[in-house]
Amino acid sequence: MGPTASGKTEVAAGLREHFPFEIISVDSALVYRGMDIGTAKPDAGLLARAPHRLLDIRDPAEPYSAAEFREDALMEMADITRQGRIPLLVGGTLLYFRALERGLSEMPQADPGVRARLEREAQEVGWAALHARLAAVDPQAGARIHANDPQRIQRALEVYELTGQPISDFHDSGRRSGFPYAAIKLVLAPADRERMHSRIEARFRQMLEAGFIDEVRALCQRGDLDAGLPAMRAVGYRQVRAYLDEQIDYEEMVRRAVIATRQYAKRQLTWLRSERDATWFDAENPDASSEMRRFLQERFKQSKISM
Repeated sequence: MGPTASGKTEVAAGLREHFPFEIISVDSALVYRGMDIGTAKPDAGLLARAPHRLLDIRDPAEPYSAAEFREDALMEMADITRQGRIPLLVGGTLLYFRALERGLSEMPQADPGVRARLEREAQEVGWAALHARLAAVDPQAGARIHANDPQRIQRALEVYELTGQPISDFHDSGRRSGFPYAAIKLVLAPADRERMHSRIEARFRQMLEAGFIDEVRALCQRGDLDAGLPAMRAVGYRQVRAYLDEQIDYEEMVRRAVIATRQYAKRQLTWLRSERDATWFDAENPDASSEMRRFLQERFKQSKISM
């Protein structure tokens, strides 16, 4: 696990060379076909030496939920263990990790009408006002969800409007459906926030040089990808689309995308700190991969798992 731009993919590929691992992607954007540059999807060379499961399994027009991820991931994990190998789950969509381990409660499906209305309200009064409304009806969710996280604010208000119940009630009553594995949780994250911010900006500019704008343009030209779809709301894609729609200029697009990515990384780190049984490794340490490998060797030795 780790925040965006921390180098998780390359480290995971290296670990696979030393352990009988099979990698499962835990990323809500990497599931979509045709979204490669802006998601930092592993390239063909890396995938040749370290195949990833749950990549490119959905068209961007198709939503993909945490519940669907849980079902798919458990099937992949069962298949991997039947082969006598070990699942290595890699990514930064922390809701997916939590859903996998703890299960999910039965919440209502997304309602396009309610979502569209909330989007319009946000354009009129701002997401901060909607966050304040959420805090009034669901103080627990208001405290947990950041005011700069419009997707989760919208979902929480949507659930409340559809059911009359706070989304926190669903979380509290979530069904622990069983997780038949002993998890070793590893976090790869930069210890220095400024270095993390620099990495995020550098990576986004590399994406632009690699043709990210053309990738988003091709998606928009399909004509069937509404801006409200989860795929089109992914960080980076949303800002580039606004640029292509001539809502903002190039420099403003870059500024907004970098800020949004930094905010996303901050939310990821906040969530990761709540994982009390995780072991942290500094992404800026050149020996982080080796340290992680030695840590795993010792853990497997203690568990009497033969490598």
